[in-house]
Amino acid sequence: MLKFGSKNDVTVVHRATIRLLDDTEIIQCDFQPQHKGRFILEYVCKQLNILETDYFGLRFVDHARQRHWLDLAKTAIKQVKDMEPILFSFRVKFYPPDPFRLKEEITRYQVYQQLKRDLLHGRLYCSPGEASLLAACVVQSELGDYDPDIHEGNYISEHKLLLKQTEPIEEKAMDIHQTQLKGFTPEQAETHFLRLASQLDTYAVDPHPVKDHRGSQLYLGINHCGILTFQGSRKTHHFRWPEVQKINYEGKMFIVHLTFNEDLRTKKKHTVGFKCPTGSSCRHVWRCAIEQMLFFTLPRASDAPVVSGGSIFSWGTKFKYTGRTEREVLEETGPLRKEEPAIQRGNARTSSLRRKASSVPATPSTPSQDLVEIRYSSLPRSCHSAGLDGTGMCDGGGVPFSSPYCPDNTLPLLETVSEDQEIHARRNNVGVDEADTNDYYFRDSFDHSSSESQLLDATGKSHSRSVTPVPKMQKLQNSKLCLQVKKSGKMSHKRLRIIKIFVPALMLTIVVLCIVTVLIFETDTALFNSMRKTPEMVALRNQCYAPIREFLKSKFGLF
Repeated sequence: MLKFGSKNDVTVVHRATIRLLDDTEIIQCDFQPQHKGRFILEYVCKQLNILETDYFGLRFVDHARQRHWLDLAKTAIKQVKDMEPILFSFRVKFYPPDPFRLKEEITRYQVYQQLKRDLLHGRLYCSPGEASLLAACVVQSELGDYDPDIHEGNYISEHKLLLKQTEPIEEKAMDIHQTQLKGFTPEQAETHFLRLASQLDTYAVDPHPVKDHRGSQLYLGINHCGILTFQGSRKTHHFRWPEVQKINYEGKMFIVHLTFNEDLRTKKKHTVGFKCPTGSSCRHVWRCAIEQMLFFTLPRASDAPVVSGGSIFSWGTKFKYTGRTEREVLEETGPLRKEEPAIQRGNARTSSLRRKASSVPATPSTPSQDLVEIRYSSLPRSCHSAGLDGTGMCDGGGVPFSSPYCPDNTLPLLETVSEDQEIHARRNNVGVDEADTNDYYFRDSFDHSSSESQLLDATGKSHSRSVTPVPKMQKLQNSKLCLQVKKSGKMSHKRLRIIKIFVPALMLTIVVLCIVTVLIFETDTALFNSMRKTPEMVALRNQCYAPIREFLKSKFGLF
């Protein structure tokens, strides 16, 4: 429904649907046009009883299927003006280097939920033994102690915990669950999970697909330690934040300016560029890198500079960091409240403000039999377990690096399958071929899933942007007509963008030409004397300029 009025018109209400980390519940938030992104995030955190909100964010996907983090300092509706319905995903944005420095257990539980998602979608990669232990921790947290009367046969196979579960891993996980974790409470099992997961080399890595100068496919991972790159089964680069002097981008090129010690006395400067698939994805990578670097390295948010993204080719994108830094969060002394709220796990949540998600693809409780066997190998430890120095950056502990380029430090071949692929395979009763997973396909595919645009509320009606109900559109019977409608919509959107660029440029050109013409004919300078005497300029003066000048003089008294 179209509504007209001022920017602060309180009669206009928009509705956002936020999917939570466990993929089984959603929260709805009504907001007004003047509300900023922080309003929605704080609303969600309030419903979840989270006070340490600085580590979390809301992610959304635009019409071009590009992921974005909702800017908390800008008006929310302007960032999602083309989205219908408005859908967000509640996610951990800044993974804490040490989850046990978080003050409240409920915050650690949300980080645990995020890491469980990462394990399921193949981002939290590990050895077979570590995968079995992590899976066993999840089972102990959700099922409790092993009971032979209840847990019969291969009971772990009923739960989707890993991207590709193999029988050896499941058997090892069941053995750990029955012996080593017996008597563990859910809190203790989750603590054990966090302790192991936070030491893995892929902890807190949300990879972005890029290409190097040779055109080789790489993936960038950005976390609290710096910028990492992966190629196939190898971790090829690790640029720590102390080495990064500047980050910018030019069009599709993401550029990192480095200064590192070549030896004890010499510092060497180096520039590394990575080509992103699109300009918008490059801006997203740049912004993610800037936010991660500032959050984990700045002592105070007030010290954050206004960062420029690039030159005129990048439209001079500027970013100002808002919110607190990690050091400011950790410097808060004492408990955040007198008594922490109880954690409601699994299906125990009964809040009327939360609703069950109607369509949840590839969740841990919905096993997939279509996935082929996964390959694991030993995984080197990173500097995550080494702690932080005074600046909030990783110290020299952890994996030794001979130089900023470490081709000898290898990772297992990361084979992840997006939820889109899993759903498509299930619908067509086709397994995911090994050849389809050979790419180092490292992403949070749920946010790209088309099912996210089909969330339903408790009444079975789709969410609309406004609280005012919108009549349902009739389903198109002809698939060709549907494609034509989509194509026409894309074409109209492109035409609108072209018009928005062309009209201001045309107007600016006309104004500049008018100013130059007046200067040529009305100023008596030697610079323009020879120009005014040319036949073309004489004809222009007599046929156009002089009549217009006389008209303006008689009507408005100009000149």
